[in-house]
Amino acid sequence: MDWSTLMHLPMTLLFVLAVVALLFALAQLVAMLQRRREQRPVAAAGRLLLLLVGLGLTLLLAGAGLALRGYRLLGEERPVVELDARILSPQRWALTLTWPDGATRQAQVVGDAFRIEAVVLKWKLPALLAGVPPLYRLDRLDGRYDEAGQEATARRTVIDFKEAGAFDLLTLRKQYPEWLPEVDAVYGSGAFLPLVDQGHYSVSLMRTGALVARPDEATAQRLAQPFGG
Repeated sequence: MDWSTLMHLPMTLLFVLAVVALLFALAQLVAMLQRRREQRPVAAAGRLLLLLVGLGLTLLLAGAGLALRGYRLLGEERPVVELDARILSPQRWALTLTWPDGATRQAQVVGDAFRIEAVVLKWKLPALLAGVPPLYRLDRLDGRYDEAGQEATARRTVIDFKEAGAFDLLTLRKQYPEWLPEVDAVYGSGAFLPLVDQGHYSVSLMRTGALVARPDEATAQRLAQPFGG
């Protein structure tokens, strides 16, 4: 059983218990109305008390379930793109980018690492807890040098992902914010990792809006070796 399954169990159990508590409260409501028709005020008052207890438990359990669901959603990740690296010459790399739908793109960068950036549109808390994921658009990919001095003076390579003239919801949000009142923020997020020959990397977006890059196991082993293996 993985962590994802374990995270679902408490939330599901709380929601089941909340439904049971709600059914209990409804049963007490029916009983209370029946006692009132029978003109038994003391018995009706007792059923009213049990009704309030059932409703309180329902709200408590459902609220706890929603809180757990919110944290689970915040921890989920959405695959964004995968990168495969091949060295052409020192500090010059050929990259193959593969999107979740199978689309691919070839690119070349210079430097010691790749850096990928995205523009993220994040929703306000009610929509976020309801399961509405953040929107994102990959903005650019570029090479990054380890040495700050070389970063300032050496050749730079930048690959722009934005299609010229394409409709952009994020730009619309900036120009007409009143059209999307549930949007919490628009901001940039980025991640970078060192490049190694035959390296494979996965980039994903967390529900918090953070962009995360990870090497696979073989690539991580190469990165752990002196000079990247």
